[in-house]
Amino acid sequence: MTTSRPNLVDVLGARKRIDPYIARTPLHHYTRLDKILDAEVYIKHENHQSLGSFKIRGALNVVDQMSDEQRARGVVVASTGNFGQGIAYAAQVFGVQANVVVPTNANPDKCESMRELGANVIFHGANFDESRQHCEVLSKEEGYIYVHSANEPRLISGVGTYSLEIFEDLPDVDVIIVPVGGGSGVCGACIVADGLNPAVEVIGVQATYAPGAYNSWKTGELTQAKMGTIAEGLATEIGFKIPQEIMRDLLDDFVLVTDEEMIEAVNILLETTHNLAEHAGASPLAAAIKIKDRLRGKKVALVMSGGNISRDQLKSVLDSH
Repeated sequence: MTTSRPNLVDVLGARKRIDPYIARTPLHHYTRLDKILDAEVYIKHENHQSLGSFKIRGALNVVDQMSDEQRARGVVVASTGNFGQGIAYAAQVFGVQANVVVPTNANPDKCESMRELGANVIFHGANFDESRQHCEVLSKEEGYIYVHSANEPRLISGVGTYSLEIFEDLPDVDVIIVPVGGGSGVCGACIVADGLNPAVEVIGVQATYAPGAYNSWKTGELTQAKMGTIAEGLATEIGFKIPQEIMRDLLDDFVLVTDEEMIEAVNILLETTHNLAEHAGASPLAAAIKIKDRLRGKKVALVMSGGNISRDQLKSVLDSH
């Protein structure tokens, strides 16, 4: 796919393309979270998308811009679940065959959703990165168009549209905290903030037990790290070139949170917002609690990136209390 770095104009163009197919998700203010953080706290509810995740935005923007020849070849992607659902939906909209490679322990609810959307779900590897490597093999052997889950500018432009909505709904936002797996979402936020108001802080959050993107950002080199987090949306083993370049230029800070801190955040969000967040979707709140002294008195937007938590995962969260 394309390798040019996206900008605000690309995000605005993406919005025109994907608007017919997505929900403009709400940005809700929660006074109970205000009390926890001693700040003015808003949640960007990407869990309210039809597939329960922000990933649908980027997937639509990529597939919409494919040529007829590329669409005829079909697409292949690697996913722990949410991106695969987004690609499956976009492929259904544009009449493209979608092949999604998932780890052998992938969330069964997300896999079933992909199948219902017409995707061919392929189980391969113990984790996302092993699935990703198999994607590259399939692309060469079968001729599928390989769409990377983060290292694709049109994907970043597409998911950047939710940050555009944050700025429109809360023009005086001070801080945006975004989950980081591969980095498409946080890069979209960085690009929009840089284009509209560079004074806005964008803070990324990743899992302590899967710090590949964090370590890459810290060291300035694409660094591999062990992966052992329960947050499947944050479970990437290594940083990726295009997102890391954008993050190094524009990201204000990066925070790591433990699985235990995310579990606590899922519980808090259930109690205070009555929304189900998957672990990755709860990670911005976990990060905000960790750095609350820095956020005091500010207007803070937390991106609830997804709500696709399985029954077993939810039971485990509830049993932790």
